[in-house]
Amino acid sequence: MLFQRIFVLVAIALGVTACDSSDDRAPVPPVQPTFDIQVLHASSDAPAVNVQFAGSTFAGGADFKVGTGRSEVVVGTYEVAVDALLPNDTTATVIGPVDLTFDADTLYTIVAVGDTAAGATFPLEPLVLSQPRTDVPTGSARVFVLHGASGAPEVDVHVTAPGDALSPDTVLGTFEFRGTLGPVEVPIGDYRIRVTLPGDLNPVYDSGTITLDDRANLFLSAVNNVEPGASPISIVALTGAGSAEFRDAGATAALRVTHASPDAGVVDVLVDDAEFLTDVPFAAFSDFEQVPPATYNVKVTGANNPTAIAIEADLTLDAGTVYDVIAVDFAATEAITALVEADDHRVVGTNAKVRIIHASPTAMDVDIYLTAPGTDITNEDPAFPGVPFQANTGFFGVAAGDYEVSVTVAGTKTIAIGPAPLTVANGQVITAIARDAEGGGAPFDLIIQTGF
Repeated sequence: MLFQRIFVLVAIALGVTACDSSDDRAPVPPVQPTFDIQVLHASSDAPAVNVQFAGSTFAGGADFKVGTGRSEVVVGTYEVAVDALLPNDTTATVIGPVDLTFDADTLYTIVAVGDTAAGATFPLEPLVLSQPRTDVPTGSARVFVLHGASGAPEVDVHVTAPGDALSPDTVLGTFEFRGTLGPVEVPIGDYRIRVTLPGDLNPVYDSGTITLDDRANLFLSAVNNVEPGASPISIVALTGAGSAEFRDAGATAALRVTHASPDAGVVDVLVDDAEFLTDVPFAAFSDFEQVPPATYNVKVTGANNPTAIAIEADLTLDAGTVYDVIAVDFAATEAITALVEADDHRVVGTNAKVRIIHASPTAMDVDIYLTAPGTDITNEDPAFPGVPFQANTGFFGVAAGDYEVSVTVAGTKTIAIGPAPLTVANGQVITAIARDAEGGGAPFDLIIQTGF
C-alpha cells in the first residue's frame, strides 16, 4: 500500500506578499488555517481503490478494511473521487468526483460504504463525517463509532469492562447502517465492545479485551464480516497512523483439502487423529470446514489404513484466514507433501477472482495463458510465465465472460493442458489446480474449485 501525505502549497505561495527590494529578509508566509483528513475503505464487495484528492492520489491501492493515517491540509474546497481498480490495469470512477468544502480545525473522515453489486439495497457511496479537531485530555481516550456494515440490521452497542455482564444499562447507543455514535471521551483502560440486536443481550459480535491508550483518538467502523466465523460484522479502527482490525473473539479459520497426488490412490485425511475425510479419490476436494484457530496435526493415510501415513504435518491455522491444503507430488518416491495456501476469498462485485495453482509434478515449469475462446496463443504472451511446480499465482481480477486456460511447457507454445474453457461471473472466486492424470503424467487437466 502506498499512502501519500498531501501537502497543499499553492495557497501558501499565493499568500506571500511583495517585499521592498531593499529588504534582504525573506518574506514570511501567513499562517494558513488547516483541517485533518483520513479515509477508510469499508465496502466489503468493492475492489481495491485509489482515493483522489485535489488531483493527487491520497490513498493508492487501498483494499477493504484499509484506512489511511490523518493528514493536515490547508482549508479550502477540494475535488474528491474514488477510482476502482479493475482487471487489465483499468480503473473506473465509482464515487465522485465531487467538490467538498472543508472547515478549519475539523477532523474529517471519508468512508466508502455500501455495495457494488447490481441492485444493491445500499449502493456504494461516500460518507463524510466530521468532528472538532481538539486535543484529547490526558488520562482519556476519544472514540467515534460508525455503523458501516451494509449487511447488518439496527443494533445495540454495549461498551463495558471486560468481565462485566450485559444489561440494558450497558447500552452505549442504538444505531442502524450509516448511523454514528460520539465522539465520546472515556477513561483509559481495558474495555470490551459487544454488539446485540436491539433489546437483546446475546452478542452477535464480541471484541474481547481492547485497551484504550492515553490520548488515543479512534474512529471505529463496523464492517461486513467476509471471513470465517459466525459474526456478521468486524470492527476496523482508524488510529491516526493507519488502520487495525478487531475481529470477533469467536472468529474461526476455514480449511479445504484437495487430493492432487496422482499415484496415492484413495486416501483418508485425519486431523488430530480423528477422521476428517474418508475414501477421498484422486482429484477430489472437500467443502470448506470452519475450525477454531489452533495448531493441528494433519495426516493423509491410505484409505481405511491409518498406519500407512503418506503425509504428516503440523498446521497452524489463524483466525479469519481461509486455507487450502493440497496433497501434491508422488507417493511412490516419498515426495508427497502438503501444499498449504492461504488467500483472500472475499467476493468482489465488479469482477471475478481467479487463482491458478501448479500441482502437476510431471509438467515442470509452465507458462499459463488466459485468452478469449478460440485464440491462437502463437503470438500471445503468457499471463504467468515460468511458473514452477507448487507455485500459486494468487487471486487476480478477471472481467466477467468466457475464457480459455492454456498451460504450456515454459518457453514453448506446446500446450500441455487445455485449451480448457472457463466461464466467470462477477462475484465468483475460482481456483484452478493444474494436475497430472491419475497415476502420473499426461493427459494433464485442471481441478476447478469455486466459492468459500
